[in-house]
Amino acid sequence: MSGPARDPGLQPERTRLAWRRTTLTCTVVAVLAARQTAQDTVFAAALSVLAWLGFLSVAHRRVGAMDAPRPRPMPVGGAIAAVVCVLALALAAFAMAIAT
Repeated sequence: MSGPARDPGLQPERTRLAWRRTTLTCTVVAVLAARQTAQDTVFAAALSVLAWLGFLSVAHRRVGAMDAPRPRPMPVGGAIAAVVCVLALALAAFAMAIAT
């Protein structure tokens, strides 16, 4: 039994744009953090770059999933990876604050 086809409207497009805005924000934060910490501590700069690469990977997969006619929910592993990347950026900021 198949129900009527679901019309997602513009929701997938809004979600795709939200992921792109979030990725842009994460990029700006990572670049500024890496630039600020590159002189003080290599650990914080490397951590911010790795966190950015991880978040970029998660966001790229999620934006690609939005192209399907009926996008699947985000896997738990992807959500956890995004949270870990954000926490890693926070840890890099904490390391930067301690170094100054």
